[in-house]
Amino acid sequence: MRPTLVVMLKEPRPGRVKTRLGRDIGMVGAAWWFRHQVRRLLREVEDPRWHLVLAVAPDHAGMASRVWPGHLPRVPQGSGDLGARMGRLMHTLPPGPVCIIGGDIPDVRKEHIARAFRALGARDAVFGPAPDGGYWLVGLKRVQVPASLFRHVRWSTEHALADSIASLGGARVALTDRLRDVDTVADL
Repeated sequence: MRPTLVVMLKEPRPGRVKTRLGRDIGMVGAAWWFRHQVRRLLREVEDPRWHLVLAVAPDHAGMASRVWPGHLPRVPQGSGDLGARMGRLMHTLPPGPVCIIGGDIPDVRKEHIARAFRALGARDAVFGPAPDGGYWLVGLKRVQVPASLFRHVRWSTEHALADSIASLGGARVALTDRLRDVDTVADL
């Protein structure tokens, strides 16, 4: 069973994507950066070892968008906070291991994704930590997805990784490569 890599994306419209970065460089500049960063990232992580799926928002506009490559399958993210949207993906995608990343990780390469999927061979979950206390990747074997998944996570704080791991109960968790995402101009 081939694993699935999901890239969560928002339509790159000024004021709707990368707003913290937009406060530093302007909303148009942030949307431009995100659009071009995602194109590069998708070229980098597309690989026959896994299915590549785009989880898009807003749901209706993202499904029809011409911004993202048309040959890649798309699913709607749906409503709710980040945890609700990722949890829904973990529960509804076809069987098999799933890793989820965002589009704002400049240094991600195929090798990072492959290591994360390998880590799921011996563990129930894998996280790719970020320097700010969050994470750039979450993956689950998905034999059983706990009902508590992503509950009580303090998103966009230095506690996001620890809270997310705690939401898995007694799951065996692996940590993989530490990479940064881009939230502010300092991250660029």
